[in-house]
Amino acid sequence: MSSENLPQSTEQQLRKPRVAVVFGGRSSEHGISVVTAGAVLNAIDRTKYDVLPIGITTDGRWALTADEPERMAITDRTMPDVAQLAESEEGGVVLSVDPGSREVVYSEPGSVPKALGEVDVVFPVLHGPYGEDGTLQGLLELSGVPYVGAGVLASAVGQDKEYMKRVFTSFGLPVGPYVVVRPREWDNDPQGARKRITDFAGEHGWPLFIKPARAGSSIGITKVDDVSGLDEAIEEARRHDPKFLVESLLRGREIECGVLEFEDGPRASVPAEIPPVTSHDFYDFEAKYIDAASGIVPAPLTAEETAEVQRLAVEAFEAASCEGLVRADFFLTEDGGFVINEINTLPGFTPISMYPRMWQESGVSYPQLVDRLIQAALDRPTGLR
Repeated sequence: MSSENLPQSTEQQLRKPRVAVVFGGRSSEHGISVVTAGAVLNAIDRTKYDVLPIGITTDGRWALTADEPERMAITDRTMPDVAQLAESEEGGVVLSVDPGSREVVYSEPGSVPKALGEVDVVFPVLHGPYGEDGTLQGLLELSGVPYVGAGVLASAVGQDKEYMKRVFTSFGLPVGPYVVVRPREWDNDPQGARKRITDFAGEHGWPLFIKPARAGSSIGITKVDDVSGLDEAIEEARRHDPKFLVESLLRGREIECGVLEFEDGPRASVPAEIPPVTSHDFYDFEAKYIDAASGIVPAPLTAEETAEVQRLAVEAFEAASCEGLVRADFFLTEDGGFVINEINTLPGFTPISMYPRMWQESGVSYPQLVDRLIQAALDRPTGLR
């Protein structure tokens, strides 16, 4: 019997699982997503999996891209772009939303659509809105395609810093002081919003950090030392998100901890410490990715401090109903207590990023980490869970 006549389930057993690595996207973190995709593509075991790279351009077009990880690196302090990798300037990729079909179709204007075959699992490596925030996860749920990482709710909670903090507070996790300014408030009463912020500064002191509520990689964040810099910082945050947060400075050490889902549940990695960055005002985007400021792994903590931050990281993972992976970021304050700053449901994932480095130090290499996440997604039941 030829493979063409085999039942679908038997035919699937005769081929390797097919992984679609989806990257790029419409957010301001487009470039670092491409860098992450290059690292993941380079690490996937090609003897075990077939791979289909799909890039999403900054205007939202799904493009078939070259499987060339070496072209996805930062070059001369410049981020790569999906448009440079796309095989066509107009061709697009479409994933079926029929749960009974996982077919991927490629089409170009004036040409007959071409079936690219089925996808068994999606490895999304998008950062920020329109990818990490539950939107892509919702599409994949509708399509019935397994995918790596958090589901719709956890992705949305992990992207929105306001509701993330509300969830943590409801579960008894310690968070720092903050103020949220929503778009309607700023549009209707900017003076009232400014007063709330300056009152907050009067209570908690300067400097303040002004942050987009739904962005990552420290993009759009400004450290403000006094009221004179407030409006410019607000406009910078609102350039990335009309809703923004204001946070007080927490004096202490920056500690990170990775969480990874195993067969018996989530486990925490050894923690890392982000030392003060002397060449930058704080640990911003350029410090993280352009100048590649390095953290200390493992963090120089006592056994008790290590156990506590690991416990809190797993609790944060569970509180937000996460799956797959999370990087949890904390401050170890001067009074010796941990305060959770945020979680990242799709953290920086290049080999030099903190999440893979923490797991490397915990005994899980980068290729093993990628493989474990793919296998966990393949093994996870689809539908409500």
